[in-house]
Amino acid sequence: MFYFWLGGFFLKLKRYMVLFLSVVMITMLFSHDVQAEKALINEDNLNIRSGPGTAYDTVGQASAGETYPIVQQQKEWVEIQLESGTGWVTSEYITIDGEKAETKAEGTIKSITIQHDNTPLRDGPATSYDIAHLAKKDTKYDVISESGNWYEISNDKQTGYLFKSLLNQKEASGNLSFQNKTIVIDAGHGGHDVGAIGATGTYEKDFAFFTARELEKELSSLGANVLLTRPEDEFISLASRSSYANYEDTDAFVSLHYNSFPEQPTVSGVETYYYYDQYESLASYIQQGIINATNNEDRGSSQGNFYVIRQTLKPAVLVELGFISNKEKEAQLQTTVYQRKLVSGIVEGLGKYFSEQ
Repeated sequence: MFYFWLGGFFLKLKRYMVLFLSVVMITMLFSHDVQAEKALINEDNLNIRSGPGTAYDTVGQASAGETYPIVQQQKEWVEIQLESGTGWVTSEYITIDGEKAETKAEGTIKSITIQHDNTPLRDGPATSYDIAHLAKKDTKYDVISESGNWYEISNDKQTGYLFKSLLNQKEASGNLSFQNKTIVIDAGHGGHDVGAIGATGTYEKDFAFFTARELEKELSSLGANVLLTRPEDEFISLASRSSYANYEDTDAFVSLHYNSFPEQPTVSGVETYYYYDQYESLASYIQQGIINATNNEDRGSSQGNFYVIRQTLKPAVLVELGFISNKEKEAQLQTTVYQRKLVSGIVEGLGKYFSEQ
């Protein structure tokens, strides 16, 4: 009775209902698309800021493994949804997770060939993920997708994520190999000699040792013979460090240090020194490799009259990897994620140098 008596009205209502439901469905689809795009945090103590830049105030910090819905992106900054309001994080330390996290590698690289043994492939697109496989030299993989600075690659036996800069390094360097190379890593200071002091009372000697151990692991996985001037927190004289490198059949000596300039607590950057002119290219390659990997301020490579590189009669450089007097950089330098970026840059530079010898 109701439908028949108000038939005309019902038909009109039906048309409005169809329009209403269409709008609802479109809204739901749009909402799903936005929600599907999330930011996966790859570094502990990542600053969340009130705007898209380091000049904005810090409103909180995010931890590695946390995910946040993405509101929008402006160049290298991403706005994320918080429990109360929104905040901004740099895209350098996140992975876009969800439907838009990976773009098919169409029109770019279709396949790659591994250039040396023990190339690390990880479980996910970040150095915080575990190494899933160590790829063998000359093994071919198809590129499945791209995710930020990573390629997802696969063949009939293995699937994993390869850091792009590592791949680019090999393409640029030709038949790059660390096999049979002896590399002496010199972690600056040690024991009672703490070196520079950071903004919160940290010691340069600890940062240098942290980097040395990460670099040792990476170079060893690439087939290099790695020696440490100090394998623990102990004082070693400068003369002993140089003598050790001279005694061994050293292909490269890398002395690791950190800067401090408390009078200007916002200063930052990386710089690399050589003493003998014939090792200028080694310093330049390592400097550029670190800048490529970290996007840090480039303070350049130059000649420096430091004892350990002056008295080392092998290819030798001294690298100042950052300013621990800069509180923000000090916190960043304490993270494994950033340390591995530094290591990646050093490895890239060493590889380019070795390829020319």
